[in-house]
Amino acid sequence: MSKKKPFWERGYNGHVLWLGKTKLGKVTVHADKNAKHKYTWEAAGKAGASDDLDKARKAVEFAVHVADKQLDLFG
Repeated sequence: MSKKKPFWERGYNGHVLWLGKTKLGKVTVHADKNAKHKYTWEAAGKAGASDDLDKARKAVEFAVHVADKQLDLFG
């Protein structure tokens, strides 16, 4: 039995990281030219911004990876 791997799916205004039917995180592209950063990302209760798509996607993957390994403080 092999472990499922998360995969990226490209959408209308960004990318979403999926594990099966579970949404793990997303990267959103900003159309506004006056925005401070071109991309924002959200995953595992964390958020950030970047001007590089690869860096934003890696930040999502890292947040998901760390959240999977970290023990719950109150659990």
